[in-house]
Amino acid sequence: MTYIEVTFTMDDTGVFRDMLVDTLGNEGPYESFVETTNGLQAYVKESEYDPRWLAATVQAFPLPLKYEVKPMEDRDWNAEWEKSHEAVLVKYDGGSVWVRAPFHPHRTDVDYEVIIEPKMSFGTAHHPTTYMMLSYVAELDVVGKRVLDMGCGTAVLAILAKLRGAAYVEGVDVDEWAYRNAQENAAANGVDLLLRLGDAGTLQGRFDVVIANINRNILLADMERYAAVLNPGGTLLLSGFYEADEGVLIAKANTLGMTLKGKKNRDGWSALQLVK
Repeated sequence: MTYIEVTFTMDDTGVFRDMLVDTLGNEGPYESFVETTNGLQAYVKESEYDPRWLAATVQAFPLPLKYEVKPMEDRDWNAEWEKSHEAVLVKYDGGSVWVRAPFHPHRTDVDYEVIIEPKMSFGTAHHPTTYMMLSYVAELDVVGKRVLDMGCGTAVLAILAKLRGAAYVEGVDVDEWAYRNAQENAAANGVDLLLRLGDAGTLQGRFDVVIANINRNILLADMERYAAVLNPGGTLLLSGFYEADEGVLIAKANTLGMTLKGKKNRDGWSALQLVK
C-alpha cells in the first residue's frame, strides 16, 4: 500500500503541533504522525489523499504552515512503527500505569499494566488527553460500577476501568477499525468488555461513570446524551480539547445538571471531572 508523506514546518510548535495532529487525524484521513524539530510529518493512504482538503486545512490553520508532499515507497509500516513506538508510564496520585505494546517489556513495579496494539487507533497514552484520562480512571473509585467509554478507540480507558474492578464496561466507537482493534486489545488484557459500533444516539441503559475523550464539537453536541444515561451522583470525564475550551464545556455541563469537581491540564490540553 502506497502512502503520502506530508512534511509540515511551523514557527511555533507549542500546542500548535498537537492541534495539527488533532485536525489531520480527527477531521481528516491521516493515520500516523512523527514529530520533528520544527514541525510534523503526517502520513495518509494515497487513495485517501485530497490536495484540496489539505490546502484548505492549511489556509484555515491559526498559524502559518509550510508543507511539502511526496509519495512514500511501499514498506512494512508495522515494523517501522515498532522501531519508534515507546511504552508510556502514566503517573497518578497514588501509583502508576504502564501502557505498552506486546513487544515492550513487562513490568512488575507498577500498579496496572495495559497492553495496547494501537494499529492507528487513538489511545496509546502518548497524547496528553489520553494520559490525563488514564490518570483520572486510575484515581476514580470504579469498583462494582457501570462504566461507559464513548469514542473508545483502542479501549485503553475501558480496559483500565475493568482492571480496576468495574462491574460492567461498555466501549463505543463509530470507526470499525477502532472497534476491531478494541476487541483485540480487550482479549490481550484478558478483560470482558461490551464493545460495539455506534454513536451517542445509540446509547441505552444507565452508567455510574461516562468517559468521553473525543473533541470539543462532538462533546458539546453529545453531552446531553451522556447526561441522560448518567446516574445521579455519577461522574462524567471529558477530554480532547484545549484549555481555552474549558469554559464553554463547563457551561454546557451546568445546563445539564452537572458541576465541575476537578480538572487536569497537560501541554495546553484539558480534562474535566464533572458530577451529576
